[in-house]
This record gives sequence, C-alpha cells and structure tokens, in this order.
Amino acid sequence: MRIIKLLVVFPALALGVLPLTAAEHVTVAAAANLVYVLEPLNAAFAKVMPECEVRCEVGASGSLVAQIENGAPYDVFLSADTDYPKKLANAGAADPKSMKVFARGRLVLWTFSPALELSGVGAAVSSAMVKKLAIANPDTAPYGRAAKEALEHLGLTVLATPKLVFGENVSQTAQYVSSGNADAGFVALSLVLSPKLKDKGRWIEVPTAIYTPILQAGILTNRGGPNPGARKYLEFLLGAEAQDIFARYGYGAP
Repeated sequence: MRIIKLLVVFPALALGVLPLTAAEHVTVAAAANLVYVLEPLNAAFAKVMPECEVRCEVGASGSLVAQIENGAPYDVFLSADTDYPKKLANAGAADPKSMKVFARGRLVLWTFSPALELSGVGAAVSSAMVKKLAIANPDTAPYGRAAKEALEHLGLTVLATPKLVFGENVSQTAQYVSSGNADAGFVALSLVLSPKLKDKGRWIEVPTAIYTPILQAGILTNRGGPNPGARKYLEFLLGAEAQDIFARYGYGAP
C-alpha cells in the first residue's frame, strides 16, 4: 500500500467584536470536515454572545484528541464521531455529561475528471480512469474510516488498495482531489457544498447503508467545563439557527 500524506497547517478561524479579557473567549478544536461551516456558525454565535471570542483550530479528530490529552488548551472538542469524545471522557480529560451529538455527516465520492462515470460509487472506484483514490487516514479521521467501510461493503478493498493515497484529514484529502493529485476521493459532503468548492468538480453521495452513521459530537474538556462561553457554544450548536446552517452544508439532523 502506498501511503502519501499532505501536511497543511490550518490558520485559526477567529471571530471577535469587543475588546476581550482572557476569560471571554472559547477555544474550539474541530474536526476538519467543519472547516468551512465554522465561519457562519461563529458569526451566528456572535449575535447570541457578542462579548465572547471564538478561536478555532481544525484537524483530524484523532490528532486533536492526542493534543488535548497532552494538555492542548482547548475548551470544546467537536469530533467527526462519538468515539473520540468518549475516549477523552474515559481518559478523564472531558466531562462525559456534556457530550452532545450536533450533526450527522455524509460521505461523497468527488472528482474533477469530466469523463469519469458517476452512475455508482462501485463503478467509479473500479474505473481504470481512477489510478489514485484519496481517502482520509482511517486511523485518525472518521470520514476515512467511513470510506474504508464503504469499500469493504462494496467488495472493493483489494481492487482499491493499490490506488489509495491518504490525507491526514478529510480537508487535506479534498485538496488531493481539487489539485489533481488524485483522480477521485471520498470527502465530506459539507466540503463540496461549501461556498469555496460548490459547483467545482462532480460528486455522487455514498449510500448511507454501507458505512456506520457519521454522528458528530461535541464535548467540554476539563478546561472548558468552568467556562460559561464554552457551555453556551456547545448548546448553541443544537439550536435552530445552527441546525439551519448545518443543513445548508449538507449535514443531517442529529
């Protein structure tokens, strides 16, 4: 198996409207599939709590867990699954009672190849035109894990394995596809529906029956537990306005 990793450092996504003290901000560690939806979410949250600045860092869920367990100063962890928040809670690094499922992710196969037939996921993956197939690292990225399950369910693991290239997270996997370094790739629907990528390339949704549901959950870390802004932010994600934003980016209701 050929493993290729693309290392990208994502800048923090910050939003603030008033001079702040150290106690008036929330630091969020967010799964990479959320990279584009965070900006509208934080803009909406600013209307609810304008005195609170939200600072976000994105990456693979598993990598963020490792950072938090090693003392990274995050108040809220937004994962692409429920397993990683539970792992944090079991390690004594987060409040298990605070965990909330805020969205259901959806997986798509995305390509910039105009000639690749997208009548079905299996046919596309099997096509001789797909010499490199990108997925997120299934060891740390839940969307990569879902892609691996889909390939197994379709009986395509053996055929697909020589084609696979791995991104550190699902956003980096999308970069493989958009840059032409992969002929197709399994990415989050939220990415291809984002203003930056909408109407670029072509995609087909992977049937939800062939992979474990991607239930995305948030949790308060031990650092964030005493922070009222952190608790308010997590509650906000379940409200009607935030859920409308998630829906625009292709997420299902929790």
